[in-house]
Amino acid sequence: MSIFKRGTIYWYKFTFNGEAIRKSTRQKNQNIARQMEAAHRAALAKGEVGIRQKESIPTLADFIKSRVSSRLEASTSTKTWIDYYRPNLGTIASYAPLASQRLDKVTSEKAADFAAWRKSKGLQVSSVNSSLQVLRRVLRLAVEWGVLDHAPRIKMLPGERHREHVVMPDEEVRYLAAAPEPLASVAVVLIDTGLRPDECYRLQWESISWTNGRNGTLLVTHGKTAAARRVLPMTPRVRQVLEAHWKASGCPVEGWVWSAPTASDHFEKSTLKKQHRKALRLSRVRPFVLYSLRHTFLTRLGESGCDAWTLARIAGHSSTAMSARYVHPSEDAVLAAVERLSGHNFGHTTRLALTNARAEENINGDSSIS
Repeated sequence: MSIFKRGTIYWYKFTFNGEAIRKSTRQKNQNIARQMEAAHRAALAKGEVGIRQKESIPTLADFIKSRVSSRLEASTSTKTWIDYYRPNLGTIASYAPLASQRLDKVTSEKAADFAAWRKSKGLQVSSVNSSLQVLRRVLRLAVEWGVLDHAPRIKMLPGERHREHVVMPDEEVRYLAAAPEPLASVAVVLIDTGLRPDECYRLQWESISWTNGRNGTLLVTHGKTAAARRVLPMTPRVRQVLEAHWKASGCPVEGWVWSAPTASDHFEKSTLKKQHRKALRLSRVRPFVLYSLRHTFLTRLGESGCDAWTLARIAGHSSTAMSARYVHPSEDAVLAAVERLSGHNFGHTTRLALTNARAEENINGDSSIS
């Protein structure tokens, strides 16, 4: 019997009819693990003589259709499902050399072939990596649900271009001067709060408070993750823009802030495209997407000395690792931090010296009395 440990958990591995069987027992006790391995061997043997049907592993396409699609649609936001998971799952299912494979036969090599096929269609690296990320998610779900023992490593393609354009202050002034309404108001909110465009479009009047904080607050109720649900303070400029829009809309108590005649009744990513292109042309600034305004805000926030934990909360990041790339401490900030530590250490050393001196005085005093 081949029992081995991964961390504190016992696994077993053996070969049955030429097929490698590897499974976690989820046990820390070696004897129980051995019993579970023996039970698995017996179950496989009984399946061969007809007492029990051996469970079959589905193909990638069948697994996506029967189990993955419905689960992801129910557990993610509508936007994430429509814009991310649904199209990429469809692309994976349409590539027969990969989709027709049994889950346990999907390898890193086949995933690389799939990536090469996507790249040959003239797609950007970011689009190819998006499909690979979804494929990786599907295979990890198969492991999580007990269909697979382990998932192959899916390697992303290098050279992906991230939306890291930072709008310079002079470009911001020219762009806002050229932008018509409501684009100008939306742009001010994005660049002064760091909201994702979709978060901004989903703002509701009942989520805006004019009394909290110095200038009021925004409550973000929809986002990619649980961390996206947050309260943000308004700057004076955001307060001015939203208050003017609120009064122009008739001072509503509830409803979408950016209402529009769309299927969702609020702005979508295509609503401001024409206005944005026109504003770029008239202002003669370097082309950027509206999402770059969020990156600009976070970059400025990091340069102001904001720490990664605070920035993560403001940005709605689920991990400080995502926020750390915006935080680049200056040399002065590093020196100041070390000086503060030195002051703390000096105070601690001084207190320790005084304590020792007093103890020595007490000892000397006791000696003189004796």
